[in-house]
Parts: sequence; structure tokens; C-alpha cells
Amino acid sequence: MSGVGYRQLWAADPAGWRAAGSAWAGLTGPVHRHADELAGTAGRLRGDWSGAAATAADARLAGLADELTSVTPALIEADQTLAELARQLAVARAQLAEAVTRAEAAGLTVDRAGGVRAAPVDPAHPVGAGTAAAGPPAGTRAGTAAGSAAGTAAGSAVGVAVAGVAAAVRAAVERADAADRAAADRLAELARAAGTGWASPAPPGRPATGASPPVVRAWWSGLTPAQRRWLVGHEPALVGALDGVPVAARDQANRLLLGARRDELLAERRRLSVRVPPGPLASVRLRALAARLAGLDALTERLAGGTPRAYLLGLDPAGEGRVVVALDDPDHADRVLTYVPGMTAGLDDAPGELGRAARVLERCATLAPGQRSAAVLWLDYDAPDFLTEAASAGQARDAGPALHRFQEGLRATHEGPPARQTVLGHSYGSLVVGVAAREHGLAADALMFVGSPGVGVAHADELGVPAGQVWASRAPDDVIRLARPVDELGRPALLGAAPLAAVLGWPDRTGHELWFGHDPADAGFGGRVFRSGRGGHAGYWEPDNPALDGMARVVLGR
Repeated sequence: MSGVGYRQLWAADPAGWRAAGSAWAGLTGPVHRHADELAGTAGRLRGDWSGAAATAADARLAGLADELTSVTPALIEADQTLAELARQLAVARAQLAEAVTRAEAAGLTVDRAGGVRAAPVDPAHPVGAGTAAAGPPAGTRAGTAAGSAAGTAAGSAVGVAVAGVAAAVRAAVERADAADRAAADRLAELARAAGTGWASPAPPGRPATGASPPVVRAWWSGLTPAQRRWLVGHEPALVGALDGVPVAARDQANRLLLGARRDELLAERRRLSVRVPPGPLASVRLRALAARLAGLDALTERLAGGTPRAYLLGLDPAGEGRVVVALDDPDHADRVLTYVPGMTAGLDDAPGELGRAARVLERCATLAPGQRSAAVLWLDYDAPDFLTEAASAGQARDAGPALHRFQEGLRATHEGPPARQTVLGHSYGSLVVGVAAREHGLAADALMFVGSPGVGVAHADELGVPAGQVWASRAPDDVIRLARPVDELGRPALLGAAPLAAVLGWPDRTGHELWFGHDPADAGFGGRVFRSGRGGHAGYWEPDNPALDGMARVVLGR
């Protein structure tokens, strides 16, 4: 597209641009395979060939492999660019459609060039003409004056309507044109880089271990585009895990690791399958491994397509699996939600947890179509699998520093005016959020807790966010309301054969103390409460639950 106008915007196909981007990203797999083949060929030659010619051939093969490795970040960058173009075109087309609907409702016409004008007047019913009962008789001075005034008022109203619709059409076209120019500039820069060769010397220096996200951001900003692509292509594990590196670069790096991460799970499956048939413990582990593989495959499928575009900000298949995925780009959003799931969350059910974040995002788009929101699934901690584990705050304390750094990283890499950042915790995830806020501080404008067993503090003002920006909701049939404080339970009962009886109290119990402190959905906690319908412990995201609206409104700052 070039010089986008009214007709070009109507004809634009956002889905086509998204598909083109996905096709570019899909080339990373074949490119990686070719690079591996070249490395294998070079290895075999070194074993059977020596001398000056062998040395030259080895250097040439190494150079070709390096060129292939260096091009892969650009392939994903092209996908990101075209996905952003598609998103902006879709928004512009929706704005244009709304403007045309307004025009039709006001009796206006929009021509093929985007010009707006009043519809032709019917001579038999001129503007301002009325019935005898509507005013003074025609032919009198009063009647003439009244007709003239009515015509002037009607003409003024039409003029205002024309101006309003024309401004809306112009805004939609200008959005599309700006997006087109931005995409063209980014793609032109990639083309220039391709013309000079992708390979680049390794950049000097790396951030010190434990460097703060602002320090990491400053280091990244000081690199050239070629140096950044070298790091993404050659050190993706470093780039993908660094809070303070922009979202787009982390996404590129982590996508390049997807194949290797899956290979790690396949290698683990082979190790567990050596004994045939496998023993009882190996069988349990194989079932859990199969679930993680299925979760990773579903996540990979979502990364390959769908709207909004997904950004992979972290992935570790070890243990139960950890993953951080953003829906839309937090670096360019007006509102950003970070969602921390609770007990049993892992790589196996990451697609389902991501679906919860997506529902909040969809509701935000419905309530505020003119604002850009992004949602992040943050599962970068070892969530408890059993009630005996969930009875301790240890795993929440362990997660605190990582959540603190992640939120600081979102602040450091955001472009433009600061986004409103909201952190949502569900179930045990609410304790993770509360402990992180209390012990480390969170870069957040609002905190939300749903289905919470307590958040580790007695009052909202201990969480360090602006007054009135701690929110909670609890379904009337959520079993978590029965959770009893630790000091009411005996240690033998907790570790005994019936841990569920230890954690849950009885329906007739009174008071507002839960397992990890004062119930945040109680008015005495000092926060604000939004309503939830019935749905148990996991129903907060159901489409007809008012809690979904409540979560979206908090994200939007409403």
C-alpha cells in the first residue's frame, strides 16, 4: 500500500497482511534446518579433509551458516511488522465503517473519494417547510421569518453533521496511512540490511547479572539494529529472558528457541521410555510430559496465528513448565494487564490460562474500542500442585522477585506515555501478587484479586498502589471462602491423610480471615469490590459473569 486513501482503505485486507507475516515467520524453521545441515557438512569435512583448501571451505561454510542464523530474527520482525499493519488497518476500517453508518443515519452521503455532503433536497419538501399546524401561516411575515429561521437552523445542523463525519473519515484514513508508512519504513530498513549482508560482528559487553530493567533498556538502546539482530540470532536465551529488552526482540528470541524447547521434552520422553513397559513412576511422569507437549504444541499453534498477535516473552519446559505470553504488544498499548494464575498452573494448561486473559482483553475492546489494551499471561513461577504445597506461602515468596522485575521491565520498555498497568491474581496467584507487592513493590497502577485465599497482608494500604486501586471479587459459591487461617489448624492435620479437611472450614463459619490473611473481597480489607455471579472457583471469566466486566473496567481505569 502507498498513500492510503478512502478507496484503498475500504479495499484493504488485514487478514491478507497477517497471513503474509505468518508466511515470513514460517521460514525460520527451514532456515534453521539449512544452517544445521551446513554445520554438519562442515564437521564431516573437517574430519576427512585438511590443508589450505579445506580451511577455506570450512570458513566459507561457517560464514554461510552464520548468514542463515542472522537472517532468522529479520523473518520474525517482518511478521511483527505486517501483523501491526494488519491490526491498525482493521481498527481504521472499523472507524471508517462507523463514520459511514453515522453519515447514513444523518442523511448524508460519502462519495468514492471520501467526500461528505448532504443528500440532495427533494424540491417538493424543502428544508424548513412545515405544515400549517407547525407554525404561523405561510405568506405572512411571521410565517416567512419562521421558515427562514427553521431553514437556517436545519442547514447549520447539517453542516455540523457533515463536519463531524468528514473528520471521522479523515481520522480513519490518516491512521491507515500512518500505519502504512511505518510498516514501509521498517521493511525498507530490513531490505537495506539484507543488501549489506546479515552477518555482523558480535557486539561487545553484556548486562551484568542482576542488572535492573532500566539498565538493560539503556544497554539495548545503545546497540545498532545489526547488533541487536546478532544477539537475537546467536544468543536468544539471553535476549529472551532479559527484562528491559523490548517486547518485540524478546518475542523474536523466544520463538527461535521453540524448536529446541520441544526437543528437550522429546529427549526427556525418550529417557523415560527406555524401560518397556515403564515403571509406575515413569508412567506418571510420561503422562505429565505428554500433557506438557500438548500444551506447548497448542501454544505454538496460537503463536503462529490468531488475533491479536501473541508475543512469546518467556518459555521454560522444565518441571511443570513456565511461560510468559502477551496478547498484543504491551510496549505500545494504553492499558496492560498482567495475569498471574494459581494452583496447578503449568505449561500443560497454559493455552487455557491464556484464554482467560484473552476474554478480559476482548471485553476491554468491547467497552473501549478506541483504546489499545494488551494482556500478559505471567506463569514464570512454580505453582503449587497439591493442597499441602498451597498451604505454604513459600512458592509465592520465591516468585516475588521475578514478578517485580517483569513489571519493572514493562515500564522500562514502553513507548510513549506510560500505560496503565494492572496485575491480576487468581487463587494462589493472588498471594503471589500480594507478596510481591508487599516485599518488593510492583510497577502497577492497580491490583486485582479473584478467588483469593488471602494476599499476605491485613489491609489494602500495605500493597503500595494508589489509594482506591486495590480490587477484589469472590463468587458466592467459591469454595475458597471456606479457607481457614493457618493458626486455626494443627500441624498434624495439615500434613495428615486428609489435607482438604485441614484447608477448608465449614459453611457456618463466620469471620473474614482466610488462609493467607484478611479476605480482600471483604469491605474491612480496605479495597474495592466488584460483583461476581455464581460459577465456583473458576467461573470468573465466563461471558455472562459480571466479574468479567468488572475486571475489564479495572484494566481500563473505569
